[in-house]
Amino acid sequence: MWERSLVLSAPGKVILHGEHAVVHGKVALAVALDLRTFLHLRPCAEGKVCVRLPGVGVVRSWDTSSLQALRRGVAADFDESKSPSVEQLHTLKEFAGIAAGASAPESLATLAFLYMCLAISAKYGDVPNVDILVWSELPTGAGLGSSAAYAVCLAAALLMACRAISCPLKEGESTARWTEEELTLINSWAFQGERVIHGNPSGVDNAVGTWGGALRYQSGKITPLKRVPMLRILLTNTKVPRSTKVLVAGVKEKILKFPAIMNPVLDSIDAISQECQSVLEAMPANPSPEYYPVLEELFDINQHHLNVIGVGHPSLDRLCQVTASHGLHSKLTGAGGGGCGITLLRPDTSPLAMEAAKRDLCACGFECWETNIGAPGVTLHSSSSLNAEVLHALSES
Repeated sequence: MWERSLVLSAPGKVILHGEHAVVHGKVALAVALDLRTFLHLRPCAEGKVCVRLPGVGVVRSWDTSSLQALRRGVAADFDESKSPSVEQLHTLKEFAGIAAGASAPESLATLAFLYMCLAISAKYGDVPNVDILVWSELPTGAGLGSSAAYAVCLAAALLMACRAISCPLKEGESTARWTEEELTLINSWAFQGERVIHGNPSGVDNAVGTWGGALRYQSGKITPLKRVPMLRILLTNTKVPRSTKVLVAGVKEKILKFPAIMNPVLDSIDAISQECQSVLEAMPANPSPEYYPVLEELFDINQHHLNVIGVGHPSLDRLCQVTASHGLHSKLTGAGGGGCGITLLRPDTSPLAMEAAKRDLCACGFECWETNIGAPGVTLHSSSSLNAEVLHALSES
C-alpha cells in the first residue's frame, strides 16, 4: 500500500516560434509555461482507488479487485512503447460507463487515468490503493498543454505508487526532481496518456511537461535545450475558439497555391526559431539586457509572418495593438485564429505599464496571466513550497 502524502506538478507549454511551419519540416521552439497542474497523491482506504478532478467535475472511485480483474482482461499489450489499442480503450469505456464517441474533457481525463493506472500497475505490480486529486492553473482547450501536464503528473504519481521510480524529495527540501532515466520513463508513460486523449500527438507537450525549459522540435525529433533563462511574459487568452485542423489545412492550401511566395515565409520562420534558440542558449552565461530587443524584434517579425500564412485573427491584432501602445511586443502562440498570445516582459518593464496593459486587454474581454516561460519540468513539492491558493485547492476532500 502507498503510505506517503505527496504533491507534484508539471508545467504547461507555449510555442515560442515555429507554429505551422513545424508541420512542414521546420524548427519549432516549445517552452515550459509556469502555469502548472498539481497532483496530490495520498494513501486510500485498503482496496480502493479514487480520482478527483474538480476542474472537469470528475469524482470516481473503484475497488482495486475490480480493476485487477479488468486489467487481466486487457493487459496483454500494455507497454510504454505501444499505443493504446482500440479494443483496450473500448473495454475501459464500457467499464467506466463512457459513451463510445465521448470527447468531453471529463470522459477523456477519466479514460486516461484508467488506462495509465492499469497499464503501469500491470508492468510494475498490483493496482495501488491511492487517492489522487488534480488541480490546475491551466485553462483547458487553450493550446497550453493542459492534458499533457495532467498526463505527466499521473505518470509520475502512478510510477511512484508502483515503486517503479524513486521518491526523491528528502526531509527539509522544498522541491526535488527525478534522475534523467526516471524522467525518460515518466515521459514515455505520459505520452501514452496523451495518446488516449488525443490519438496521435507529437509528443512535444508531454516532453515539455517532463523536462521543462525549452525544446527544439523538427521532423519528429525532440531535443531539450541545455540551459535557457526564465523569461517573464504576459499570457493572454482571447477566448476566441478555433479549429487547429482547419487552420493547418488552410496553411497547406495557401502553400500549394502560392509555393514561390509561401515557402520563403516558412524558411524565414525557421530562421527565426533558430536565431531565437541561439539567443536563449547564450543568455544564461551572459545575462545582458541587449538580448531583449532582439527577442522583441523576432516576436514582431514572426507575428507578421503568421498573418501572411493566414492564421491571424482580429482578436490577435487587437492584442498586439494594445500591448504595443504600452511599449510591449506580442505574438500569437499555438494554432492562431484566436486562442492565445504571448507578450515579452523585459526585466525593467515597469509595473505601471504592465498593469495598464493588463487592464486594457481585460477591457477587450480577454483573460491575462503574468507568468514565466522556461519553467522547471515535473517536480515534487513540500507543502512549504506551495502558495496558499494551491494548498487550498489540494486540501479539498
